Order: sequence, then structure tokens, then C-alpha cells
Amino acid sequence: MLDRSLVHEVLQAARRRGGSFAEVFVEETTNTSIRLDDGKVEELTTGLDRGAGVRVAQGTSYGYAYSNRLDRDALLEAAEAASAALRDGEGGDVVDLRTLEGPDTNRVQRAAASVPAADKVTWLRELDDVARSFSPEVVQVVGVYGDSLQRRLIASSDGRWVEEARPRIRLVAQVVAKRDDNIQTGFHGPAACAGVEFVDEHTPAATATVAAKRAVTMLDSIPAPAGEMTVVLAPGMGGVLFHEAVGHPLESDAIDKEASVYAGLVGQRCGSELLNGVDDATIPNGWGSYDFDDEGTPAERTVLFTDGVLQGFLQDRMRAARMGAPTTGNARRESYAHPPIVRMTNTNILPGETDPEAIVRDTAAGIYVTGLGGGQTNPASGDFVFGVSEGYLIENGEVTTPVRGANLIGRAIDVMSSVDAVGSDFETWEGVCGKDGQGAPVGSGSPTLRIGKITVGGTGV
Repeated sequence: MLDRSLVHEVLQAARRRGGSFAEVFVEETTNTSIRLDDGKVEELTTGLDRGAGVRVAQGTSYGYAYSNRLDRDALLEAAEAASAALRDGEGGDVVDLRTLEGPDTNRVQRAAASVPAADKVTWLRELDDVARSFSPEVVQVVGVYGDSLQRRLIASSDGRWVEEARPRIRLVAQVVAKRDDNIQTGFHGPAACAGVEFVDEHTPAATATVAAKRAVTMLDSIPAPAGEMTVVLAPGMGGVLFHEAVGHPLESDAIDKEASVYAGLVGQRCGSELLNGVDDATIPNGWGSYDFDDEGTPAERTVLFTDGVLQGFLQDRMRAARMGAPTTGNARRESYAHPPIVRMTNTNILPGETDPEAIVRDTAAGIYVTGLGGGQTNPASGDFVFGVSEGYLIENGEVTTPVRGANLIGRAIDVMSSVDAVGSDFETWEGVCGKDGQGAPVGSGSPTLRIGKITVGGTGV
């Protein structure tokens, strides 16, 4: 993407006042986005974005500048602006740049760019048709297709030279169902770092059916009960809770700021003995997977909990150096216009050995959660509130009436310690996580999970 001699010159310019290291991040991203709203193509866009960012670090402080031009003058100007954040000091060295090869985690069978836009519109029309045919109570369907290919070059003054391409693809169905004055929505949006072979596995028809079923089913819902009770999380939903309530407090910038409930607890039991959790960027074609993070550190499978015992935190290179800990490859950025920050990748609770159907049968009463909506978490205390977008009563060991308006309220360590059953199944959920003004694609996954005791907010009896 850039000549090595030019990159070496930019790194030297960035280190003219010293610093612990300098880094150049170059990006070129092509993308396609199509939106079908009630059978009409409301949006069909393609784009190309290209630019570079230069960072100079000193401890956990840094200067950062970027440009949407890749010519020599623009890059040297960015290097000068980044280095200006440091006090004058002796210039630093730049080690000869050596290519690091990755395992090709996100292999593509058929590139999205090889498929005409007309075919992609056809997928959305199929999605629309299937969703509408599910029930006459379906009154609105929105289908969204997106794909992108991000090419990255990362070079740093310690000699790293990394080039990697990240393909992404997503198909989304959002369905609205109406009965009298009762309006409910259903959403389903599988995604992966893959090519269009992904659509063969996650077909438009299947995606539409899941979303339509959710919307129509919730028309029969009753107000959720309130109080302390047992909650069973369907496969995938425990991962969403784990990501938000547990994962963010385990990011080392929260630890460094003394704003995490898990600070100082490595080696201590912070969850049920049944709880085993990882953050894993090495999963083939995972939505949050890659060969190297956005600092050029190799991706890893980082163990967070073993039998409920906290094993460690997610690190970027600056905070790992400060804490005397190994890096974990968790530095990510939204684009070249953003500096890297500590982020999760694919954060999963690992499967157990219990039959998931037996978990429900052994639950006398409670709530069965199949969809989680928005929520809030305080990393410093671990307190969280999550909305339930789809849930059902459990009565005498059976999933029965759908409920609406439920919220899950609790504290991360207490709730994770209350897990008393972990299923042998496993599903994932893909989303975009926001932090410090940046969005990052993340995956989360889990088996069926039972929380013996958690507060449910609701308006029913």
C-alpha cells in the first residue's frame, strides 16, 4: 500500500523528539450498502475511503494525527503533528521493517465484490417477501445488506510490518407486526468476516423468518413480572450480557484508570465454578476476528475466567508495558482517523455439559430470555441494566407466554456467581460496540445459561 522507504522516513520523522515508539496505520476500505424499505430500494451506495494515521507514544500518553492523503508531504506533516505532542528529546531509532505473516483467519471463498449489486438487491427482495408471507400481521419490513473490504498496513518503529485484508458481510431483517394498537418489532442480523458464501449459510429466507417470528410472537405478550427470580438465557444471550457487564470492566484502560470492579482480583473467584470465558480473535471468520490487531500484535485467544477464577485482562501494548503484562492483541480502532483503544473481539462463555432442554425442565418458574436489547453498565461497580426484547415465562419447567417490558438488573460479579447451569449448546450474536466515540464489530457467544437469582424489572404481576 506504501513504499517501505517512505514509511521508514515517516517513522523517523515521528520519532524526532523520541518517544517509546512510533506507528503508521494505513487503511483502504471499499464498501457496499443496500437498504430495502417496504419493497423499495431506498439506498444503494458504494464507497472508497483511504488514509493514514501516525501515532507517537510515551508511556500511556501519545500524539496522533491523520490524513486522507497518502503522499509524502501529507504523511510527513502528520508525523510532525503527532510528534509535537512530546517534549523535545533525543530522536529515537527505527528498526528495519520486517514482514509478519498471519494465519489467514478470515479466508474468503467468494469475494463480495465479485457479485453484482443486482443480485444483492434480489436477496433483500427475497427477505422482504418471506417476512411478509409469514403473517398478515406483518406491516413493515426493512432489509439491509452490507459488505466491505478493509486493507490495512501497520508499521512501527520496533520493526513490525503487517499487511492484512478484512472482509465483512452482514444481512439484516427488521420486521414490524401490528394487531390493533399493539405494535411489536423483530430483528435478526447475522454477520461474519467472510465472503458471499456466508449468504448460502445464512439465507435471506432464514433471516427474515427469525425476525418475523419474533415480531408476531410478541403480539401475544403480557407485561413482564417484576422481582427477584430465576432467568434462563437462550444460547447467545449470555454472551451479550458477558460482553457488556463483564468484558468492558476487563479492558485494561478501565483497570489503569481504577474504574473497574475487577481491579486487583486476578486469581480470585469472581463467578460460578461453571463459568469459563474467553476473548478470542482467532475464530475463523468471526465477526470480531483478525490476524493482527490495529497495533500489529498477533491475535490471541485470551482466557478470562477458568472455573469462575479471573485469569487476567485485555491489553494493548501501552498498558501491557505499564502493567508488566503480556499484550493480548486487543488494540482496535474504527478507522485511520482514530487512535487504537483496548477493545473486545469475540467474547464467549464456553459450553458446559448440561442438556439445555433439561435446564428449562428443571426450572420451576422464571423468565426465558431469547433477545436482549439496549443496556447500560458501570464498569467501576459492575452494575448493569439490560432490556429484554424477547422473553417468555417459564412455568413448571415449560416455556409458555411471551412477556414484554422486562429488564435484567444486577451486578456483574453477583450475577456471574449465580450461574447454576451451563448448557452444552452454543450460539453467537454479532453487533457493533461503541466506546470512546468509536464503533467496532464484536462477536459474543454462549450456551444456554441459567442464573439462579437476578432482579427482573417489569410491570406485570
